[in-house]
Order: sequence, then structure tokens, then C-alpha cells
Amino acid sequence: MAPHLFLYVFPFLLLGGFLVYWAGSRHAYFRRQPTEQGDPTAWDWHFFVPCRDEEAVIATTVDRLRTDFPASHVWVIDDASDDRTGEIVAALAAEDPRIRLVTRRRPEARIGKGAALNAAYDALDARLGEDADRSRAVVCVVDADGRLSPDALAYVSGPDGFGDPEMGGVQIGVRMRNVDDERPRPDRGRVVNAYARLLIRMQDAEFAVSNTGMQLLRCRTGSVGLGGNGQFTRLSALDRIAAAERRPWKQDALLEDYELGLHMRLAGYRVTHIADTWVTQEALPYTRRFLTQRTRWAQGNIQCVRYATRIVGSRHYRAQGVMESLYTFFQPIAHLAVLVLTVVLVSVLVTGFAAGAVLFAAWPLALALGTLSIVPFLLWGPVYRREFAPDRSRAAGVLWGITLWLYAYHLFIVSARGSVRLVRGRTGWAKTRRNAETAVAGPTATES
Repeated sequence: MAPHLFLYVFPFLLLGGFLVYWAGSRHAYFRRQPTEQGDPTAWDWHFFVPCRDEEAVIATTVDRLRTDFPASHVWVIDDASDDRTGEIVAALAAEDPRIRLVTRRRPEARIGKGAALNAAYDALDARLGEDADRSRAVVCVVDADGRLSPDALAYVSGPDGFGDPEMGGVQIGVRMRNVDDERPRPDRGRVVNAYARLLIRMQDAEFAVSNTGMQLLRCRTGSVGLGGNGQFTRLSALDRIAAAERRPWKQDALLEDYELGLHMRLAGYRVTHIADTWVTQEALPYTRRFLTQRTRWAQGNIQCVRYATRIVGSRHYRAQGVMESLYTFFQPIAHLAVLVLTVVLVSVLVTGFAAGAVLFAAWPLALALGTLSIVPFLLWGPVYRREFAPDRSRAAGVLWGITLWLYAYHLFIVSARGSVRLVRGRTGWAKTRRNAETAVAGPTATES
């Protein structure tokens, strides 16, 4: 294939893959079946809440978990916080024996969320002892600002969840709690707050419909991804992974949650997604904090390429699961390739060479395919309005669809940033500041 023809065809091959993936996600979303609830009392529940400089939110989160799930145990991991996180949790633990503080110190601390979760696993292991029935224990990872739906444990306990003896992990849906906040940036004016509201809305729509459709498609391909919030796992499954990998969560991973799901399936367990219940968290109304979070995700995706050969050779992955996993791994690389090819194509067209003339002559096809790439985002907007914001007008749904298309361009930015960080050897876990934190309110999480 001539070089100029490859430059022209490759972006459309990527577009074709995206459209097939979107069509499968949309089909799975609309064909989803209600999830049957089970009996939560059949299980022992242990919530792991990793914390680093979380004094702004941790007390509310722990109190909510203990109130909504009084039979559960809450393990808060203070990852060498520089603020009052440890003091706050210690005071709560002194009043409630089901709240336990796991304290980490430098230099072992602050090296990633996976390391913090492994510390909680070790503490739970020591607490249970050898005589405990570990097959009844379920671990749930909740963000420091996370709030589970009161019915979450019932859904996770059902036949589609841990009622299935082969189920090793369950991921529930994620929603944005501050989606109706009129002034997410109270210190700023009307224009900034309008932008912040829209950014929050797009994060909610992304998780509520687009990501849910993707996860439901993965249920069919056998490649569901675990997330960092609302992640449920059998303790016995964590034990098996720890025996094979030395620890359940990958220490140096930027997507330790997603990689745990990979290890679950490689160990022979099933992983599923339940969309009928969810955990809420605060969406980010700050562009810089948002890009910090998504850059970590993109870089973590690239790191997952190291699992490609293991997945291809695993007897626990079907062909569809292999294809879906590889597609997910290489998405940031594909975004980076599109950026580079776009620059090259524009340069070729501007120079007026023969190759440029060939490309320019095909502009109607390019325009048609470019338009087609917008349609999937436009169609998610009305779906989101109908199911999650029925009080808003149909015009709002259309506008949200258009904005989802524009919002998706952040993937190119974070893919480039994540790739640059990887090339420069910057693989540290950059935690994003909470909305309640300010740059002048004492120690805060890193942004990069």
C-alpha cells in the first residue's frame, strides 16, 4: 500500500472500529435485562476506602457507609496524609469498633492506590485469622467521596452477582452527585459556572449511558472492567490472585482497578457489571483537575498493553473478549496516531503534492465519514435526557449530544499527555484534588 494511501485509509479503519464498538454498546444498553436482587446477609461486607489528604470528605463518607450498611466493616487507609485525615478517622474508630484505620508511612506510602489497597488486604487478612470463612467475605472499594446506593448490596448479592459461585468481581454503575449544582464554582462568575455545570453534566452522561453501554457490551464479550469506585470482589478471589501475583492489586499500576479485573479473568473468575444500582461521586468542574484524572487513566490504559500476550493465550478469554480487551488497551495509542496522522495529512494537502491532490479529491468521502463519527455522540444525548433528566427539554438532550461530541476530544489531549509522561518515565500516581480543596487550604493532592 502506497504511503499516502495508508495515511488516508488508516483513520477510517479506526473510525470503523469505533462505530462497530458503539453499535455493540448501544445494542447491549437497550437490550439490558433487570437485575434480580439477593440476600446481603449471606455475606460479610468489608469496605476499603483509600485516602490521601481527604479531610474534606472522609467523615461524611464513613458515616454514610456505617449508617446505610450497619452490619459492614469500614477499613480506611490513610496513605500518609499531610492533613487531618488520620485524626478524623481515628476519632471515628474510637467510637465504632467496625471502623478501622490502616495507617501508612513514608517511604512505603504515597506510591499508588494499589499499594494502599494491598495494605488494607493485609490488615483484613491478619484480622480474620486462619479459622475465618473467607468464602463469605466480600471487599468493596469506595472512593473517599463515594456514596453507595442503599440497595447496592442487595443487587450485588443476587444471581447475576455473587449468587453465581464463579463470579469473582462485580462493578456497579457510577453517577455524578453534583450534577444539579447551580454554582459548582461559587467563587467565580456566571460564565465560568455555566462551563463548570456543562463539564459536570458531560461526566454524568458519559458514565450513565456511554460507559454503561460499554460495560454491558463487555458482559457479553466476557471482558468487563472493574473501576476504582463501587468495585466488589470476593476475598477468596483476591486470595488466589495474591498467591499467584504476590498481592491482589498491582503496586505500580495507574489503573490498578482495571488490572485487577484482568487478573480475575486470567485466574478463571467471571466479572460482571450491574447497571441497576450505582455509587455516586463528585464530578470535576475544574478543567485542570479533570485532565489530570483522565491523563492518569490514559497512561494506565497504555500500561495494560503488557497483558496482551497473556490474554491472547488464556483459555479463560473468548475471542470476543480478546478483541474487546485489545481494543481498549490500544485506544490511547490510536488517539495519538490520529493526532499525528492529522498533522501529516494537513501538511500533505497544504504542500500541493500529487499525494495531496489524491487526498483532496476524496474530500466528500472524508466529510461523510467525519459526519458519521459525530452521530454516535448525538444519539446518546437524547437517551441520557430521557432516562436521567426527564424534566429537561428534548432540545437539551440534542444539545447535550452535541456537547458530548466536543467533550470527547479531551481523549486526544490526555492520550498525548499520557504518552509523553510514559516516554519521560513519569509513572507516579497523580491524585486529583477534591472539589472542596483549594490551593491555599493547606496540603493538597498533586496535579500534573
